[in-house]
Amino acid sequence: METLITILVGVLVTVAVYLLLSKSLVRVILGTAILSHAVHLLLMTMGGLKKGAVPLLGENAENYADALPQALILTAIVISFAVTSFLLVLAYRTYKETGSDNLAVLRGFEDE
Repeated sequence: METLITILVGVLVTVAVYLLLSKSLVRVILGTAILSHAVHLLLMTMGGLKKGAVPLLGENAENYADALPQALILTAIVISFAVTSFLLVLAYRTYKETGSDNLAVLRGFEDE
């Protein structure tokens, strides 16, 4: 199962890098969102995809799940949501001011 998730993380990172290298500002924002989801899956996979009981059963539990990767992923989800919403508001404001979401136009280059 870990191998399948690792391959999925690789595909998501590939798609995210492709979107980050595009000229549209909205595509760049989507690329950052997809990259953050890939990091969430990577953190979950690194924490181990093992089945176990809840971590607060008591001292007699033989197998229990580690709560630290889940807490890290929850924190990362909240931070990535805040960054994505900030970037969307920034892109909307940029589009209202300049009338374009093309990054080459926003940089001021005429020809590339």
